[in-house]
Amino acid sequence: MGGAVSSGETNDELVDNLCQEGYICTPRVERVFRMVDRAVYMMFEEDERENMAYEDHAWRRGTLHLSAPCIYTRALEALKLNSSGLTFLNIGSGTGYFSTMAGFLLGPNSVNHGVEIYQQNVEYACEHLDEFKKSSKWYDPAAFCEPTFVVGNGLLMGVGMRYDRVYCGAACPPEHLDLVQGMLNVGGVMVVPHDHQLKSITRVSESDWSTEVILPSVSFAPLVLPSAETIGDLSPLEILIEPMSLKELCRLAILRRLTRTGYCHIPNLPLSHHLKEYTSHYRNWESLPLPVKTLCPIDHSKADGESTKKKKNKRRE
Repeated sequence: MGGAVSSGETNDELVDNLCQEGYICTPRVERVFRMVDRAVYMMFEEDERENMAYEDHAWRRGTLHLSAPCIYTRALEALKLNSSGLTFLNIGSGTGYFSTMAGFLLGPNSVNHGVEIYQQNVEYACEHLDEFKKSSKWYDPAAFCEPTFVVGNGLLMGVGMRYDRVYCGAACPPEHLDLVQGMLNVGGVMVVPHDHQLKSITRVSESDWSTEVILPSVSFAPLVLPSAETIGDLSPLEILIEPMSLKELCRLAILRRLTRTGYCHIPNLPLSHHLKEYTSHYRNWESLPLPVKTLCPIDHSKADGESTKKKKNKRRE
């Protein structure tokens, strides 16, 4: 599926089109699509244009794959990654693009796991995540849940490995739907392609699920199933979930407090060019997921110089 919206020349133009056509419905999802440039997670041949990244089409290179932007927008909207402390699993994490966007929505006090069957895809995702962290003006560890990518088959998750949110990037065969649904905590939400439809599944209780069709007609490659010959040799996939240290939790609490009640209310606060560019997209200042390090572009040397002058003037008086 793809081609539902007009192409753009830039990432922002693509997001504008997705908003106008109703695929992006909430400011939070709009923000992460603007913050994470799709082209960063793609590679191009010599005769290809980089702005092809901003077309509403799927992209594939060997074992790597990106779904059309309209698919990812609907998936992120349906997952509702809007609560701190959520656990998230991306089955078939591929390039890491979707997991990176999810990381900004989840926030730092959450869990962000990606399972990918191909070793080369995990290496690609880790390399491009590092590139994004170094080059992005929006990245800050205090506002981001960094993805953990592991090699394995998502159908072989260990017993007891459950998540609050799950995204499956490949079509789930009918005979394995119960297994995949079983990875959800009660109250959890999963987005999965099934029976040529993109569906949102909510676990209502230990034995009950409710299903909603997000997109009625989609085409996904099927999940890679463990073969009968090798399944006995494969151990259940366990991903260690480490709680944050007390030091990390205290640091986050201080940074959030400063962001929400401190810097936002300082009149005439000098803002960096990047921050002004970012805030130009949105009206509600206090709802912005602003990286704290860009909120303090104050030249301390000048501030120190001014305070020294004031002290000298007082002495002269």
